[in-house]
Amino acid sequence: MEGVTSTWVEPSSTATALLLLGRGAEESTERGVECPGELPPPSDPNLVARATAAKAKLGQRVFVLGHHYQRDEVIQFADVTGDSFKLAREAAARPDAEYIIFCGVHFMAESADILTTDAQRVVLPDLAAGCSMADMAALPQVETAWETLEELGVAGSTVPVTYMNSSADIKGFVGRNGGVVCTSSNAERALSWAFERGQRVLFLPDQHLGRNTAVLELGLDADDCVLYDPHKPGGGLTAQQLREAKMILWRGHCSVHGRFTLSSVNEVRMRVPGVNVLVHPECRYDVVTAADYVGSTEYIISTIAAAPAGSAWAVGTELNLVRRLANAHPDKQIVFLDRAVCYCSTMNRIDLPHLVWALEELAAGRVVNQITVDPGTAHHARVALDQMLALP
Repeated sequence: MEGVTSTWVEPSSTATALLLLGRGAEESTERGVECPGELPPPSDPNLVARATAAKAKLGQRVFVLGHHYQRDEVIQFADVTGDSFKLAREAAARPDAEYIIFCGVHFMAESADILTTDAQRVVLPDLAAGCSMADMAALPQVETAWETLEELGVAGSTVPVTYMNSSADIKGFVGRNGGVVCTSSNAERALSWAFERGQRVLFLPDQHLGRNTAVLELGLDADDCVLYDPHKPGGGLTAQQLREAKMILWRGHCSVHGRFTLSSVNEVRMRVPGVNVLVHPECRYDVVTAADYVGSTEYIISTIAAAPAGSAWAVGTELNLVRRLANAHPDKQIVFLDRAVCYCSTMNRIDLPHLVWALEELAAGRVVNQITVDPGTAHHARVALDQMLALP
């Protein structure tokens, strides 16, 4: 808005800030896979021009997807931006695009491969761009949990539901066992559908989204939810707990949204008079219950856009998006819910050098970092995704 100066204040740096900007590696949350070939240095002053030229050379053969949490330097080249499921559907809606470059993380590229045609090739600019939450639910662990439920005689009355932020293997497991995929926007509908078909739900892999939806939207009691830890025998739960539970929550979480605390909410209310606290449902239960508004990434964006000029907002989601919202709405006071830097470290693996490299390789006729899901897994994952699309 002309004549209005942004009120954005950058959160303070921390010891991990450089790591989260892509300088270094975090073995506990990253896949540790190096890209083949020579990456251009970040200091190359021609990166923007090189990306522009390579994308122009490819023309309609390439379609670039940019997740909301991506850096601005990458977003500027995206043909469409959105959350993970929206982007996968956008890719599927462009069957003439030979190459889909997914500027996001691994599970998102898998979903795009599942939903696009066999003739299309999905490329992830950096194979190290994984997702710590998705990695918290490995297929062997989930199969072991399901075997435990079978031994107790309750698997038949349990419906698996997995968040979109999960691997293709987990989506395939859910599809094979009569379950459904959900997003943060339709989790309530997915759980209602599941409870019409079973007595309990195995919710993967984000405990917070599962708990928040079950208790705050479906009206279940907190005691109806139990937390299954895949690193403990029987999930660390007794047979009685598993039999009586309505929600079996997987012990997984988002490394970004899980950082926000109740003290963050209390502190920002003292610091910014009249502030509206707006958070993602991947946040902890006490953070969500203390917030004024709760919703998906798309909900956060639309809520800020519709807010009146002069209003103040503290937003609890990934920092790249919050900064972008603040710059897009300088007539509103928008602050990050936490005082410290909080990027999605793996999402930030996708930077301009990686995008330039991927575009130039494709322009030269070399397909790099192609993400493929085996046909069997893709079939069952598609069953679970189609069931989500059919939700009332």
